Amino acid sequence: MMIKLTIMDQMAQVAREHGKMLAPLRDDLALLNSGLDSLGFAVLVARLEDTLGIDPFTASEDVMFPQTFGDFVKAYENGAR
Repeated sequence: MMIKLTIMDQMAQVAREHGKMLAPLRDDLALLNSGLDSLGFAVLVARLEDTLGIDPFTASEDVMFPQTFGDFVKAYENGAR
């Protein structure tokens, strides 16, 4: 649960800094509808790597970018194992 809360906090911070309105974060929320753009996600992934010490999207060659918020969280939870 700590990973999910960290992601939610960082997403909210990036949205504020980029002047974006973040949608309510539910597991079934499509990331395209989250309110962050590609730059926002790049910043988010970099910050999460600094904070959590992992980047699940470079850990493996066959990793696909998640489609939903829940999938995004699972990618980090699985990467932490």
